Amino acid sequence: MRSSLLRLVLATLCMLSLLPLGAQEKSGWREASPSELKTLIPARAPVEKERIETEFRTASGITDGSHRFIAGVVLITAGYSAEGKYSHFVIVQAPIKVGDIALSPGQYVFGWTHKEDLLTVKFYEAATGKPLGSVDATLNPTIKSVASFRIWPPNEKSVMQIGRFTFPYQLVP
Repeated sequence: MRSSLLRLVLATLCMLSLLPLGAQEKSGWREASPSELKTLIPARAPVEKERIETEFRTASGITDGSHRFIAGVVLITAGYSAEGKYSHFVIVQAPIKVGDIALSPGQYVFGWTHKEDLLTVKFYEAATGKPLGSVDATLNPTIKSVASFRIWPPNEKSVMQIGRFTFPYQLVP
């Protein structure tokens, strides 16, 4: 009787120890640390035929903890041909969807224009400048702090933030 109770307790503990692993797969994405972002974000981003400086203090990203990141940073475009067209550089290492735009692993840039209570955010391939589409970012009342750029982990908000405006993204399995 005692040994069967012990086996039952051990089996239950083993089963319970597996639960967090399954939950972690669903919500395993977390905010990337500054040291992780430093290894990923270039000091000069390759944008079309130029290498545009980045403002590292604005870098933000998420990671699945298995060496895949989705991260971005503000570009310092003054004096470059990208001035007024692009404002941010984004690195995608896991497929995502932003609005109707499917972003496979790669490097992208985007710029935005302000229209009344929303921003129109236009995405482009970083290497070629090829337009990929646009998404509207709306004023988000749940955001209490202003950020030049922030990517929220999908288990928190699943949005990208510019100022107090956000637009949703989703991970593609």
